[in-house]
Amino acid sequence: MSKLDDLQAATRRRAEELLSKTRKQESDRLASRDRERQVEADKTARLRALRLSKEEAEKAGKKSAVGKVAAKK
Repeated sequence: MSKLDDLQAATRRRAEELLSKTRKQESDRLASRDRERQVEADKTARLRALRLSKEEAEKAGKKSAVGKVAAKK
């Protein structure tokens, strides 16, 4: 029975090593996906801020242009 016990122990050890490796790969994959999502969210926030800033500048430019036209009259 000792040989059978050794074989079972070795099989269990290999299965646990494989499971451990698989879990680490999954953890790494999820971490990578989270980093990619954060980068995309940061990019979207930056672009939104630029767009809003541009829109505000355009509104301010139109208001001053309207003021100049009114002042000429």
